[in-house]
Amino acid sequence: INAEYMGQKPHEHNNTMSITAYNGAAMIAMVGKDCVAIASDRRFGMQLKTVSTDFQKLFKVHDRLFFGLAGLATDVQTVSELVKFRMNLYRLREDRDIKPATFGAVMSNLLYERRFGPWFVEPIVAGLNADGSPYITACDLIGAMVDTKEFVVAGTCAQSLYGTCEAMFKPNMSPEQLFETISQALLSACDRDAVAGWGAVVHVITPTGIVSRELKGRMD
Repeated sequence: INAEYMGQKPHEHNNTMSITAYNGAAMIAMVGKDCVAIASDRRFGMQLKTVSTDFQKLFKVHDRLFFGLAGLATDVQTVSELVKFRMNLYRLREDRDIKPATFGAVMSNLLYERRFGPWFVEPIVAGLNADGSPYITACDLIGAMVDTKEFVVAGTCAQSLYGTCEAMFKPNMSPEQLFETISQALLSACDRDAVAGWGAVVHVITPTGIVSRELKGRMD
């Protein structure tokens, strides 16, 4: 297409980048049979420059609930501390652990409060209900939620994650099968994204406890 015809000078190019992609991220939550898993990469970078390989993007709420934050690293840390503060208030007021669906609503409201100047984060939530059934959800920058019974993804390689998850996911997986599936899906997608990867961490939540494992990935 002729650039002059489109109202641009021939030498002008659109090099803008979403601020949520500045630090890079890859994140999945996936459902199994009476279990749920959440995984993320460990890289912290500034565009293509890798600064650290042990950045925390997944956070524990209680023994049956985790959440992850993909997006701008400064906002990831700010929102995680804000959520921690609100959860401490909830425990003091209610004297019980928060339900996963309630926590998803809290996260959605937290983001919607700032809709005119949003936090640049995309949260995902994974947990088990009191009856042992799995629950996952994800939000965009202003708190619009999506509920599903399979998997949710977030981060700079979301398109690759959708592809690997669609190919590998199957219903009613055991905790070990779920771990293997979510790990392979995450690592395969990270191999196709220059700003995510450098290892990963996976948490599998079951009625009897949490199994956490660290994965080694390509470091190039």
